[in-house]
Amino acid sequence: MKFFAINGSHRKDGNTAQLLEKALEGIHSVCSDAEIESVNLYDIPFNGCKSCFACKKINGRHYGKCVYKDDFKPILEKIVQADGVILGSPVYFGDVSGVMRCFLERFIFPFFVYDEDMTSLAPKKMAIGCIYTMNLDEETARQLGYHDLFDKNEFVLEKMFTKPIHLYSYDTYQFDYSKYKMELFTEDEKLKTRKTQFPIDLENAFKLGEKIAIGAKQHD
Repeated sequence: MKFFAINGSHRKDGNTAQLLEKALEGIHSVCSDAEIESVNLYDIPFNGCKSCFACKKINGRHYGKCVYKDDFKPILEKIVQADGVILGSPVYFGDVSGVMRCFLERFIFPFFVYDEDMTSLAPKKMAIGCIYTMNLDEETARQLGYHDLFDKNEFVLEKMFTKPIHLYSYDTYQFDYSKYKMELFTEDEKLKTRKTQFPIDLENAFKLGEKIAIGAKQHD
């Protein structure tokens, strides 16, 4: 079986990357012979959907496929054939990172049919996981409506593939806060959360990976 971890952070050893790595360990605990590949989106020069609608043209030779030729296209063609994909992104201004948004456009739109049932042209029902990391605590994130946006993204992912399993990692510790203008956040409180909550988040990421592997087996 084939699985992909998609990192929407430019930090290859940051919070998002660590949670993705733990999720992959969870996959391996269920599928020991699984083939796994990590993709760091910031390493790839690519853009989001150009809205050319070639993937929607009736009887067109690119119907249901992205026609956009760039460095990302061959990678995307492998990803859409996977048994499971885990998307990980930091939250910037209440949304996933720009590169993750570009990925979602290219990942979803070719398979989206504008009919009453929002029919999917995806080649298979792959298992989907979503990991979100953010500076804000859970209460503030909910007050600002972060989850409403995440739910909208996941609704479309569910229509195209399967219902995503998600993990929210709140109040993350990023760097030495004394070096930056960050009065909104307290170093001591961030470190406390890092020591008490982040290990739990890592455990939950492992469990998410297990569920992705089990879900992939059910759709195999």
